[in-house]
Amino acid sequence: MKTQEVKIGNKVIGGDNPILIQSMCNTKTQDVEATVAQIHELEKAGCDIIRVAVPDMEAAKAIAEIKKQINIPLVADIHFDYRLAIAAIENGADKIRINPGNIGSEDRIKAVVDAAKAKNIPIRVGVNSGSLEKNLVEKYGGVTAEGLVESALDKVAIIENLGYDNLVISIKSSDVMMCVKAHELIADKTTHPLHVGITEAGTVNAGNIKSACGLAMILSQGIGDTIRVSLTGAPIEEIKSAKLILRTLGLRKGGIEVVSCPTCGRTQIDLIGLANKVENLVEEFSDLDIKVAVMGCVVNGPGEAKEADLGVAGGIGEGLLIKHGEIVRKLPESELLEALRQELISWPRG
Repeated sequence: MKTQEVKIGNKVIGGDNPILIQSMCNTKTQDVEATVAQIHELEKAGCDIIRVAVPDMEAAKAIAEIKKQINIPLVADIHFDYRLAIAAIENGADKIRINPGNIGSEDRIKAVVDAAKAKNIPIRVGVNSGSLEKNLVEKYGGVTAEGLVESALDKVAIIENLGYDNLVISIKSSDVMMCVKAHELIADKTTHPLHVGITEAGTVNAGNIKSACGLAMILSQGIGDTIRVSLTGAPIEEIKSAKLILRTLGLRKGGIEVVSCPTCGRTQIDLIGLANKVENLVEEFSDLDIKVAVMGCVVNGPGEAKEADLGVAGGIGEGLLIKHGEIVRKLPESELLEALRQELISWPRG
C-alpha cells in the first residue's frame, strides 16, 4: 500500500522507501553512557531507528546528550505526562510516540502537537490491544481488530483536527491474527505510514515465531513501512530477527543468508555447533549479499549446497569447502571455520 512519506531525523519512511528496522533500548535513558553504548551496538547490527523510554524529566533531558553521540534517529516514548513529550521534543527527539488517550485533555494534546509542529517532527500514534478504550470493548463485544482500528483513527483525527498530519500509526496486539486483520482493515482507511509489530510477543524463541508469522502475513500484502520485532531479550536479537524476516520476504537485500541442513544419523560432525559459529561469523560481512550453506555430511553436502555461493560440508574429523556446488578443498574439521572466513574476506565486492 502506498503511504505518504514521513521524515524521521536523517531517515524517511513511507512512499517507495525501504522498510526500516526499529528497536528500543532497555537501558535507563538517563544513563547516557549505557544508552549510547547500546545504540551504537544496535546501529552496527542494522538498526535504522531507535526508541527510548521517557518516564521522567531526567530521561527527557538526557535526550539532548544522547543525540550528540549517535547517528540514527531517536524516538521518545511517552505515556501519561504531556510535559515529558514537550521536553523530549525540546531536547532533540526526532519523533515522539504517544497515545493521545492517556496524555490527558485536548489542551494538553494541543500543547504536544504545537511543540511537534514547531520542530516539524512526526508523532507516532500508538494503540495496543491491552489498552483499548472501554467503550470500544463494549461496542465490539471484546477486544477486536475493528476496535483497534477505530481507536487508532480516532486518535489520528484528534491530531489532524489540530492542524497536524505528520503522523505514523501503530496498532499492535499480542494476538497474531487480530493484529493481521487490524492492519488489513486500516490499510484501506489511511495513507499515514504504518509501524508494524506483534506486541508482547514473548521470549526470543516464542517471540520470533509469533513475530515472523504475523509480520510475514502483513508485509507480504504490501502493508507496513517500519517494523519492530518485540522480544523479551537483548534488543540486538530484535535486529537480527527483523533483518532475517525482511530478507526472507525479499524486502531487503544485503547480508549473508545462512542455510543449514537438519541433523540426521549420517551426521559425522558437530553440525549444530558449526552452524551457530557460521551464523555468528557472517555478521562481520554485512557488505556481502550471498548464500552460505552448512551441511552435515560429505555424502549429500555438495549436492545440497549447489544453490549456495559458498558452503562447508562435514565428515569424520574433516570437511569440504564448496564453491558454487564444486568441491575446492578438503580440510580438517578444526580448520573449516577459518577457511570459510578467509573466503568471505576475499569474496568479490560489488
